[in-house]
Amino acid sequence: MAEERKNAATLRGTPLTLVGPELKPGQKAPPFTLVGKDITKPVTLDNFKGKVKIIASVPSLDTPVCDAETRRFNQEAAGLSGDVVILTVSMDLPFAQARWCGAAGVDKVVTLSDHRDGTFGESYGTLVKGLRLLSRAVFVADRDDRLRHVEYVPEVGNQPNFDAVLTAARQALA
Repeated sequence: MAEERKNAATLRGTPLTLVGPELKPGQKAPPFTLVGKDITKPVTLDNFKGKVKIIASVPSLDTPVCDAETRRFNQEAAGLSGDVVILTVSMDLPFAQARWCGAAGVDKVVTLSDHRDGTFGESYGTLVKGLRLLSRAVFVADRDDRLRHVEYVPEVGNQPNFDAVLTAARQALA
């Protein structure tokens, strides 16, 4: 049974229990298997070997805060090295993610789905118990998959600290 962290986040002030560990900077990024736009091919952490990874966990791209966050990361990607990849993970189906990206003009962020089994959420400590959604969090992993930045956003309706995320990503390139 996975670890549960009661009151680890809130949604409009309502306490949430998150399933999985609270990751810390310095730890290895847990491996994952997610679904991308091509639903027949699994996407794993190893697909991004040698890159600095910004991994954003969001509840759903169809919500205003997730929409704004993902659009912001897409804009910020233009100012980052090609050695940085931005991944946005949600429980949304890959078809919905692709449709949203097309409508939003998002072409620099890789959207990935944890809808099959929620193991990303459990491994990264972002699975919201009882809701089958991911909480808002951002992780920066260096080229060796070591976590350089971890932010579990306490109120799911709030944005992450973009400046801290981008600074960590740039420092991980050095």
